[in-house]
Amino acid sequence: MEITIIYDNTAFDPFLVPAWGFSCLIRHKESTLLFDTGAEGALLLSNMEKLGIEPESVDTVVLSHPHFDHIGGLENFLAQNSRAKVYFPDTGAPNMHSRATLIRESQELAPGIHTTGVLSFIEQSLVVEISNGVALISGCAHPGLKNILDAASNYGEVKAIVGGLHDFTDFHLLRDMDLICPTHCTFYMNQLQEMFPETYLQGGAGRKIHLD
Repeated sequence: MEITIIYDNTAFDPFLVPAWGFSCLIRHKESTLLFDTGAEGALLLSNMEKLGIEPESVDTVVLSHPHFDHIGGLENFLAQNSRAKVYFPDTGAPNMHSRATLIRESQELAPGIHTTGVLSFIEQSLVVEISNGVALISGCAHPGLKNILDAASNYGEVKAIVGGLHDFTDFHLLRDMDLICPTHCTFYMNQLQEMFPETYLQGGAGRKIHLD
C-alpha cells in the first residue's frame, strides 16, 4: 500500500503548497482512493499535478466529515473526474453531491479498504489491510482516537496511523504502533515525536508512505 499526502497544513515537498486542510491518495491492491479533498479545489488539483497524480486515475472518493477543510475541493475534483464513486458520511448534514452514496455503518468500500462507519454522528475513518494488521487513516479524529481505534480493530490490530488527531492526549494508545504520522489538526505533534522517535514520521503535502 502507498499513501501520498496531497493537502496538509505543512509541505514535506517544498514544491507543493501547504494550506489548512487534509487530503491523501491511497493506492492499495487494484484500488486508487482519494480520502478527503482539502479546502480549496484549485490547490488540491495543483498539488496533484505536481505529484504526477492524474485525477482520472482515482476510482473512489471518501469524505471523512462535512467540514470545509476536508470537502472544499470535491466539486473541482469531480469536474476533472466524473466517474469516481463518492462516499459521504451520513451525519445528518446535507449530502454534498447528488452522486454521493451516504455511509453510516462500517463496511468494505474496496478490496481490503473499510470505513469505520460514522462515529459519534460526525466522522468516519478508513481502515486498510496490511500484512501485519491494519492501517488507520483519520481526517480529524473528532470522535476520539480510542473510539476510532476500537472500531478499526474489528478488522485487525492497528499497526499504523496517518492523519489528523486533533487534541488527542491518550498517548499510551500508540505504544504498539509501527508508524505514527500525525497531520493537519494534530495539536501535540512535538510531544508525539519526543515520545515515539522510532515510529514517528513527519507528515506534510508530498510525503509518501509505503506499508507492506
